[in-house]
Parts: sequence; C-alpha cells; structure tokens
Amino acid sequence: MTTSDPGGGPGAAELPFFVYGTLLPGEPNHDLFLRGRTAGERPAVLPRALLYEGPGYPYAIEGHGRVHGMLLVAAPGVYGELLGLLDHLEEYLGPGHPRNLYERVVREVELPARGAAEPGETLAPRESGPGEHLAPREAGESAAAGQPGAPVRAWVYLAATAVTRSLRTGGVLIPEGRWTTGRAPGSS
Repeated sequence: MTTSDPGGGPGAAELPFFVYGTLLPGEPNHDLFLRGRTAGERPAVLPRALLYEGPGYPYAIEGHGRVHGMLLVAAPGVYGELLGLLDHLEEYLGPGHPRNLYERVVREVELPARGAAEPGETLAPRESGPGEHLAPREAGESAAAGQPGAPVRAWVYLAATAVTRSLRTGGVLIPEGRWTTGRAPGSS
C-alpha cells in the first residue's frame, strides 16, 4: 500500500519512519539526524520494493523484492522537527515536486517476530534514555505490532519519478535489499 504525502503539517498522523540507508545505526547520518530524536528503533522490512546503489546512499523503489531497514518512532515533542530534518536530508520539497530526489510516502512495513533477529542483525536491549534503542515492541507499537509480520504504516522515502526511471534502465540493484557501506557499526 502506498499513499502520497498528505502534507505532514499540523494535525497529520505522527507515523513512524522506515529508514534503509545512511540513517541506519552505525551510519553517518544516524547520529547527525536521529540521536536524541527517537523513542524507539527496531528492525523492519519494506515489502514490494527494490534497493539500488546511489552516490554514497541507496534508493528504494517500488518492485518485486524486500528492503531491510529500521522502523523509528520520534521522541515526544520532536516529531515536527524530525520530519523537517528528514525532508531536508532526502531533498523532498513536497508531493510530486519536480526537484524532489525522494518522495515521502506512507507504506506498510513488516516487523520480524518479537525477539527474533534477521540474519546479520541484533536487537538492542531496552534503554531508558531518549534516542536509545528500545525493546522491539516499542517502535511502531500498535495492537498488531507484536505479531510476527504485522504491518505497520510508516513514512518511507522512495526515489522520485525521474530517479526511478534512471535506476530501472541502468541502476545497480543491491542484492537482498540490504545496504551497507562496509564500515563496522560505530566506526567513522
């Protein structure tokens, strides 16, 4: 399911964010944009999507695959700030804007079984400070969030139309939908 950006202004639903590239833990933009601004983070999967290499960051597009990433919940009181920061980072100017690098859309993401890590992933222990990783059920929590594979609606930044066209004709697909820079988490 994909829904266009309803504006994200006051009164808009405070949905969690699905991230899959430089905003992942251990990547450079995680600390710059997310530290102290999240109340929960947990592994998640974006179905019906493909991941392509970009110039130092990846692009997700609609497709017949799965993209692995994290579901993030904004800390209390910082949702608007975080939304603005991420829109700026992702060069998102508004729905369908011709200069968008990414489009911000609502998609359903899947959460792995509670307490189960996907290959190569670990679930962080519960911490009490803002911006720290929380127990798996805390991020994107809903009545269905504790169920394996339960869909959670989240904001996702997908490549804009012109970028998607270019990727489909000459882009480099990332196998298994997992983006890494080759750095160990936490290293710079």
